[in-house]
Amino acid sequence: MTTTRRRFVQGGIAASALTAAPASVRAQTTPTAARTIRAVLHGDLRVFDPVWTTANMTSYHAAMVYDTLFGVDDKFEPKPQMVSKWSLSDDRKTYNFELRDGLRFTDGTPVTARDCVASIRRWGARDGGGQHMMARLADTPIKDDKTFQIVMKEPYSLAVEWLAKAATNACYIMREKEAQTDPNQQITTILGSGPFTFNQDAVVQGQRYVYDRNANYVPRSEPAVFTSGGKVVNVDRVIYENIADEATAIAAIRAGEIDMIEYPNVDLLDTLSGEKAIKLEVLNKQGQLGWARVNWLHPPFNNVKARQAMLHLIHHTEVMKATFGDEKYFRGCSSLFGMGTPMENDANIDWFKGGQNIEKAKQLVKESGYDGRPVVVLHATNIAYMNNAATLIAQWMRQAGFNVSLQASDWGAVITRRAVKAPPDQGGWNVFFTSGSVNAFGNPVALSGHAANGEKGWFGWPTDEKHEAFRDKWAAAANDAERKQIARDMQQNAWDFVPHMYYGQWFQPAALRNLTGLIGMPELIPFWNVKKG
Repeated sequence: MTTTRRRFVQGGIAASALTAAPASVRAQTTPTAARTIRAVLHGDLRVFDPVWTTANMTSYHAAMVYDTLFGVDDKFEPKPQMVSKWSLSDDRKTYNFELRDGLRFTDGTPVTARDCVASIRRWGARDGGGQHMMARLADTPIKDDKTFQIVMKEPYSLAVEWLAKAATNACYIMREKEAQTDPNQQITTILGSGPFTFNQDAVVQGQRYVYDRNANYVPRSEPAVFTSGGKVVNVDRVIYENIADEATAIAAIRAGEIDMIEYPNVDLLDTLSGEKAIKLEVLNKQGQLGWARVNWLHPPFNNVKARQAMLHLIHHTEVMKATFGDEKYFRGCSSLFGMGTPMENDANIDWFKGGQNIEKAKQLVKESGYDGRPVVVLHATNIAYMNNAATLIAQWMRQAGFNVSLQASDWGAVITRRAVKAPPDQGGWNVFFTSGSVNAFGNPVALSGHAANGEKGWFGWPTDEKHEAFRDKWAAAANDAERKQIARDMQQNAWDFVPHMYYGQWFQPAALRNLTGLIGMPELIPFWNVKKG
C-alpha cells in the first residue's frame, strides 16, 4: 500500500514483541513540535539488537539508546566515552579500564563493570574486530563495580580501536541481563545506557519509532565530535518516520511535517530548490559502498568460477545511474577496501578495467558446472539502490546463464532471511544486496564482512585460510606502510577467490529542514548535539 501524507500523519496501531523501559521512566507528556525532530531514514527498523545484525538502521537505533566505552573523533582516533581512564601494560597484554561517574541505565540503575564485560563478550562473538580480539583473549577480570580488565594471551594493541569503532557491529553497552543472551538470538528488552530512551508505547511498528531524551544520562564535558565527547540532547523527542514513498517524503519536508530525509530521491531534489528552510548536505563524506553477498554454503556460489562470473557481469555505472542519475553522486569501485581509504590499491583489478563482460561470465558459469537450479536473489523493493541493483544484476545474471528466482520483499524481511543457512529451496538464499560505509571497508579486520572464517563469519560465510592469515598479519603490522603492502597482498588473493562483489560507491546528500548541529559522519545519524529552529 502506498503511504500517503494523510496516513503518515494519522499513524496506526503499534505491534512489537519487545519490551522497553518501565513506564515510570518513559516520557509522560507529548513534546511540542518545536522540541521534536521527525526524520525519514533509509529503511524500516525491523531488528533492535545491534549484536545480532549489522543493519545500519539497527545501529542508528542502538546509538540512540546505548552508549559505548570509547568513541571516535573526526580523525577516527579512539577517545574515552563511558571510560574515565584506561591503560595498557608494558607487555601489551593487560588493559585496565575505569568507568566514569554518573553512568546509569534508563531505569536509573548504575552501569557496572559486570555490564561492560558481558556486553564486550557478547559483541565479541559476532563482530569482526571483536572476534579477532576474543580469539586471543585470556580473561576479563572484574576488579570492582567500576573497574575491569581485558587480559590477552599475547601482545595486542587493537582492543581499544575495536571498542571505539562506530561501524557495525559497534560495542554498545547494555545490561548484563540482556548481554547474557546468546549472541545468535535477539534480545527482547531494550533498556539502554545512552542519551535517549526508546519509547515503546509510542511506536507504530513499520511506521514510527520514538526516542525521548534520557533524563538519567550524564554527557561528557568535551564538545561532541563524531561519537566522542558530550552527547548533549537539545530536543525532547526524535521520531523515525518510515515513509517508503519518496515523493510523499519530499512533500512532507516541504510542508514542514518532517525535518530530515536521509536519502532523498536525487530525481526529486530540484523540487526542493527555493526552499530557504531546507538545505542539502552530504553527511558521509567518504560515501557508501554497494555490496553484493553470495552464499558459499550452497551451489552455485560454493564454486569459485560462479563467484568470478559475478565480478564480470556487474556494470557499476549502470547500477549507479539507475538510482543516482548524475555522475557527480557516484563512482565505480575496484578496491576490496573501497575507493579513497588508506588501504585502497589496484592489485588484481583487470576484471574491473575490462568493464562488463557477459561472454566471460557465461564462460565461467559453464566452467563452474552450474546445473540450472534456481538461484534465489533477495530483492528489497523499498530502498531505491537495492531495488535497482537487484533488478539490473538479476537481468545480467540471466544473460550469463543463471536461472534467477528474484524474490521481492522489503529490506526488513531481507535482514531476517539472510541469517538463514538452510538451502535456498528451504527458506535460504543465494544472493542479497546491501551497502556499508566506505570508511568501514577500509579496515580488513574490524569489518565483519571482510572475514573469511566460514560459518563463524558474516552472512555469506566465505572461507579462505590465506585471507584469514593476511588479516592476522595486517593486525600485527608495525606501521601503516607495512599494512598497506599486506592490504595489497590481501586484495590480490581476494579477487581470485571472490568473497563478495561491489556495485558502486555513492555520495548522496541528506535534506535537512531548520536543523543545526547535525554531526556528519560515516556509519551513523547522531541526534545528539542537534538543535531545531
